[in-house]
Formats: sequence, C-alpha cells, structure tokens
Amino acid sequence: MSSLLRLATAGSVDDGKSTLVGRLLYDTKSVLADQLDAVQRASVDRGLSTPDLSLLVDGLRSEREQGITIDVAYRYFATPRRSFVLADTPGHVQYTRNTVTGASTAQLAVLLVDARNGVVEQTRRHAAVLALLGVPRLVLAVNKIDLLDYDEAGFAVIAKEFAAHAASLGYPEGTVLTVPVSALHGDNVATHSANTPWYSGPTLLDHLETVPVAPDPHDAPFRLPVQYVIRPRTAEYPDYRGYAGQISSGTVRPGDEVVVLPQGSRSTVERVDTHGGPLAEAGAGGSVTVVLADDLDISRGDLIAGVANRPTVTDELGAVLCWLSGTPLRPGARLLVKHGARTVQAIVEELTSRFDEQSLSTVESPDTLELNEIGGVRLRLAEEIPVDDYARSPRTGAFLVIEPKDGDTLAAGMVGDRFSALGEPAA
Repeated sequence: MSSLLRLATAGSVDDGKSTLVGRLLYDTKSVLADQLDAVQRASVDRGLSTPDLSLLVDGLRSEREQGITIDVAYRYFATPRRSFVLADTPGHVQYTRNTVTGASTAQLAVLLVDARNGVVEQTRRHAAVLALLGVPRLVLAVNKIDLLDYDEAGFAVIAKEFAAHAASLGYPEGTVLTVPVSALHGDNVATHSANTPWYSGPTLLDHLETVPVAPDPHDAPFRLPVQYVIRPRTAEYPDYRGYAGQISSGTVRPGDEVVVLPQGSRSTVERVDTHGGPLAEAGAGGSVTVVLADDLDISRGDLIAGVANRPTVTDELGAVLCWLSGTPLRPGARLLVKHGARTVQAIVEELTSRFDEQSLSTVESPDTLELNEIGGVRLRLAEEIPVDDYARSPRTGAFLVIEPKDGDTLAAGMVGDRFSALGEPAA
C-alpha cells in the first residue's frame, strides 16, 4: 500500500500557484474527462489557445472572476508510488489566516515565487508561519522560469537567498529543496525539462513521491481526548461504559496504565474497541472506544493519557497566537479557549511579544495584536486543562481562541514559546 503525504501550497498573488496545482492534477491524471472539457471550453471563451489549468483549482466564481485563490481547498490525487492530500491556500496577505489552517497538518509545504521577483515579503511571511507551525520540510518552486529565459544564475540567486532564510528559521540542511519550474509549460513539474540542463535535482513530483514522510507519532506519549461516553444500556451490554475518541498520539493496549485528566484518576485499560471489534493495539489517528477497569467519572472534554510523560494540568497558558480577526487583541480581553473537546473561559493577562516575520525578531510587550500578526500571550483560564507543549505534541498542544458572543474563531494557538525554536535546528 502506498504511503500518504499531506502537503500545503503557499505563495504570493500571481505567482502561479493555482496553475501549478492544476498542472500536478493534470500530469498525475487526476482530472475527470468532463472537468477537463469544462476547463478547455472556459479557456477557449477567454481566447486562450491552451487549457488554463488554474481553472481546475479556483472553483469559486469569485476566485475565477478575480483570478485569485480565496479559500483553502483540499485536493486529493495519487500516483503508483504515493497518495496525496494537498491543502491549496491563498496568497493574499489578508488570507494569511487560511494558510495557518491549511498548513496545520502538513508534512511538507510548497512555497511558490515568481522567478522575476524572487523572494518577497509574503514569501518570508509564509515561511515563518510554516516554521512556527512545525512543518518539517519545504520546497521552494521558482515558477515562471521560462519568463526568466531559464536563467541558471537568476535561479541560483533566489535559491541561495531562500536557503539562508530557511536556515535562520531553523530548517536544517536537507529539509529544503529549490526547484525551477514552469507550471504553464510543465517544466520540471512531473518531467525533467530540456530547457534547464543545468538543473540536476528531482522534479517536483519526484520529490513529493520520494521525500521521507515522518511516521505517525506512535512512539509519543499516549493521548486520547474523550469525544463521547458510550453507554448502550442493552441486555447484551448492561454495564458497558466506553470512552470514544481519536488517538492524538502514541499507542494503547489492554493492560496499559492510564490517567484521566484534569481530575487525575488512574485506571487500567481493559479493552480497546472499534466498530470492527476489539484490538490488541491502536495507534495515533485511530478512532477507538477505550473501556477502563474502574468505574470513573469521565465526560466529554477529559483526556485519557499514559501515566508516564503525562500532560501538564494548568489554568494558565503561555502560548503563541496567530491572530485571525480584524478586531485587535488587547490585554484584558475575555475569550473562549477550545482545546480538544473542552471549551473554557479565558482572559488575556498579557501580550508578551509580537513576532516580526521579516526580521525574525520579536517586539516585547506590544499594545495589540492585529489581523495576521503572530505574538506571545499569557492566558488565565477559568478551569484547569491538560496540555502539552506544541513542540512535543502538536495535536494536544494546539487550541483555538473563540469570540464568546458569536462563536467566531479569533486565533489559532500553540502552547509554549515557539519563537525560541526559530533559528535552532529541528530535532
């Protein structure tokens, strides 16, 4: 069975990201005949002699009319070597929030730049966001290389500049690849181009098919956020009590000692049930129902964890927020924090810093966090919750900040000081 790679794309407006994604879908034969026919008709209507592959991606009417990507769209395609889930994210500065959403689960990100413009402010912004989110690998696709007359020297300047920027963000050697491509003509997307004899690296698709995929965190500490308590109360199962959810990290087996947080009750796993029957072992990503040996008071929002390396139970969070709202964040704001299946009231005690993604420096004690800004905060919670540092366990180290009045999402949060990780080699 082929492996799965989750990737995200990002880039500035008009760098050709939609065309590149369309080219990938087209070259991997992931486009239905009627879809291609519709694109060809639309391209003819626009007076184009060749299909506009970006139309395979920009599906919203407003996106097509403006020629930009607005929302995150997930594309699924496969080759004989690997399956892919691609999060196509917008390029406009005001949609940086969508980049955070699309890249939050990515194992690799493809950043596009226009070969004529090179690395620009939005490129550096996206790279910083990807580093903060812990995306382990980057590809810089230097697109429209044909408009640079396939110039090796111009490509080398861009590659060198981006390599230095990525290194300053903490990306070690071997985790960043730069590829010269023309999404319009297909150069070095799925096949090597005769126009770039000076480039000896892999095509974009070759790299996506062969790049090592980090294994699921089965060897990490066990974490199961409880989504639902199952009590069938039938004649067959009169005393059954199971705790259902998706395993965030680690593995669980019957006989394992666990602790239920935040209350701290301990027990032993008696069964690991699924729709298809009980399992001898279940790992990260698996949806299971855990039955414990003891009758404990457990409800939705609690966390079942391994006894060793348990999460921290706290009512105060030091965290980094990617602020996604047009209303600035100020100290004293009252918010909701959604962590797993638990939502608690919170107050912003302090804005500790604001990150400048261009200079890779922080401004201490800012007055506000504005739309698309990233900063450190200290939150006081109305209840204790069990959390991990984001660097240790992204799934249990991430949370959302919500507006209490209308339920709008205001920010994506990461527990811990992510800024300290920038500039340091990844483990």
